[in-house]
Amino acid sequence: MERALVSDLQRQSAHALPCPACGRATAQQYLFSKNGCGIVRCTECGLGRALADSFDTRAYYTEDYFTGGRADGYADYLASEPVLRREFAKIVHFIRRYIPSGKLLELGCAYGFFLREARDHFQVAGIELSEDAAAHARANGLNVIGGIADEINLKQFCRMDVIVLLDVIEHLSDPFETLQLCRKHLNPHGIIVLTTGDFGALAARMAGSNWRLMTPPQHLWYFTAESMKRIAARLGMRVEHLDHPGKFVPLSLILYQLSRIFCLKSINIPSLSRVGIPVNMFDAMRVVLRNAGEA
Repeated sequence: MERALVSDLQRQSAHALPCPACGRATAQQYLFSKNGCGIVRCTECGLGRALADSFDTRAYYTEDYFTGGRADGYADYLASEPVLRREFAKIVHFIRRYIPSGKLLELGCAYGFFLREARDHFQVAGIELSEDAAAHARANGLNVIGGIADEINLKQFCRMDVIVLLDVIEHLSDPFETLQLCRKHLNPHGIIVLTTGDFGALAARMAGSNWRLMTPPQHLWYFTAESMKRIAARLGMRVEHLDHPGKFVPLSLILYQLSRIFCLKSINIPSLSRVGIPVNMFDAMRVVLRNAGEA
């Protein structure tokens, strides 16, 4: 079915598909194929998607994803803890400009490094698909459950003041449905904070299929600022803040990604995971969503 749809899109300049940002079927422009997946873009909001309906997230996001077993995963997530926590501390500081304290839930919390930075100011909890990562977080005293962010799992927590998705939304099979659940489980004054790639950024447009974040089927969605505004409006929310901040990235991850992009032999030197490099290609967004009626 996916191959037939790709062939159809290649033959036509545009083909209508439901757009989760626009909330209706919109014309989709075929761009290229990457990793066997057709990549299309909504002609109205610019939201990109990978045509990969058969992708099994549960089988993919295992321990291997965090330990160098996946070309588009992490070289060594655990060894990168000092660098990652330094970056996460910056994000906590940013969040506290909007909500200084309260209840915070992170979706896709991995090994719990962000939650460990946030718990000095918030009552924290998390949901993580990888059971190995979730178990590690629990071993460090965190309230983390394994599984997906569905209604059943979200009901295990009370309403939140902050819900965080750091480089997660692009992995979700239905990003609108997940954000809708998040909004449902927010306190009236609460916020959703997320980070994701910006498909409309100059770096993304120039690189095309070689963009560093163009990694289907791991990344299923490629958001733009306009698609963020539209999905927020559908949720009854607004974009309170959108910027393109720099971040500290483990040197091991940079080399790991470069080896994938340029088809080189993977470089995995454990000591490099503890070295953080400031990076900003202005192709990643940080977004704060707030209920439209809140001041």
